[in-house]
Amino acid sequence: MASKLKKGMNVFIMTGKDKTKNGKILFVDHNAETVIIEGCNLVKRATRPSQTNPNGGFVEREAPIHMSNVLVSDPETGKPSRIGFAEVGGTKARIAKKSGKVIDVEDGAEA
Repeated sequence: MASKLKKGMNVFIMTGKDKTKNGKILFVDHNAETVIIEGCNLVKRATRPSQTNPNGGFVEREAPIHMSNVLVSDPETGKPSRIGFAEVGGTKARIAKKSGKVIDVEDGAEA
């Protein structure tokens, strides 16, 4: 089944250590069904010295979160909402179930 989440969408984390945090999706992995969210689920990784990082050390970066643990933020209220589909101007559009507002339109058309 195709994912309803896309890169750049604002999402709300429902479970885990970052529960109730909001963020923007940076990367979507459709095969593993995970997303990476800006500033959330930070983990520390040890890095060896390299030309870009001559000292090495510990680097904090975002780790993936399963898609089932996030919901899209409603564009009207900012609260979590599920995604539905409707026709807007003859094209398929994503809508927030709570408010019925258009999140984005498929096929690049304007809403």
